[in-house]
Amino acid sequence: MPHKHNADRGHHIPKMSFRVQNWPAYEAGLRRRGSLTLWIEDGAVEHWQTFGPGGQARYMDAAIQTTLMIRAAFKLPLRQAEGLMASVLTLMDLTISAPDHTTISRRAVTLPVIQPASVPHGPLHLLIDSTGLQVYGAGQWLETKHGAKSRRKWRKLHLAVDANNGMIVVQTLTDQDADDPSQVALLLDQIDGRIARVTADGAYDGDPTYQTIASHGDDIEVVIPPRSTAVPSGEPGPPTQRDRYLKMITERGRRAWQVATNYGQRSLIETTMGRYKALIGPRLRARGFAAQQTEAAIGMAVLNRMLVAGRPKSIRRQAVIV
Repeated sequence: MPHKHNADRGHHIPKMSFRVQNWPAYEAGLRRRGSLTLWIEDGAVEHWQTFGPGGQARYMDAAIQTTLMIRAAFKLPLRQAEGLMASVLTLMDLTISAPDHTTISRRAVTLPVIQPASVPHGPLHLLIDSTGLQVYGAGQWLETKHGAKSRRKWRKLHLAVDANNGMIVVQTLTDQDADDPSQVALLLDQIDGRIARVTADGAYDGDPTYQTIASHGDDIEVVIPPRSTAVPSGEPGPPTQRDRYLKMITERGRRAWQVATNYGQRSLIETTMGRYKALIGPRLRARGFAAQQTEAAIGMAVLNRMLVAGRPKSIRRQAVIV
């Protein structure tokens, strides 16, 4: 996947190294992630299935979502996820049944939007960014099997992360050609609470992004590094946030701007995207776009559940110049 534009490329920015302070609690949380009781909640079991005419089972959304979350958490094909769920329900001595893999695949297309487990009510500081997820289809199979050249297909996963706790608040999934600023409105529109601050990288720089964020609150602080070619707006009246940033960078340098705006917090969303690819996977398994949207939302829910189970508390060690 081509690298997106980064306004800071070419600048030597220190890499931060961290040490985990709460290792015993974090280690316990890592073990808990492997517990099936973390993924199968009582509320889901109570709203698992109904029965139609002739005693045919009709699975509710909770059954489909739980099975998909287990599949994502343990990286299982659909049939193995069905088998694991069936064995767990048997061990729990429950009379309910597990949805079959064809039902799971079909219902994934129409599964309602999955909301994060916990979003703070206070003003949010959002970190916004995107990452590419590969779609493994026929083109990639031909390339792998026969060495044929094919244009790789990607989806872009756009995330808004809570800077205070690392939780993924909202997400959107687009094709590979969608630019990052176009998704800012769709991300913010999903948030009911007050937004205090939005931080993103230089790919989001520009008046459209500032205008979109301002439409969700005039007092929202925007922290986006201006591009190297940026010039003042020239608008009459008080300087805009972006103009103030340009003035500070001109007078004190980009590094001083990063420190003054606490731009380093943006590294948290890069960590989140890295965790998504490591724990959920770097590609989407579903073939249709609607099912891929559900798959990405399930991945978000799984990652948030893992974070609730155990979150590292880290302190900075030292900066390494690269």
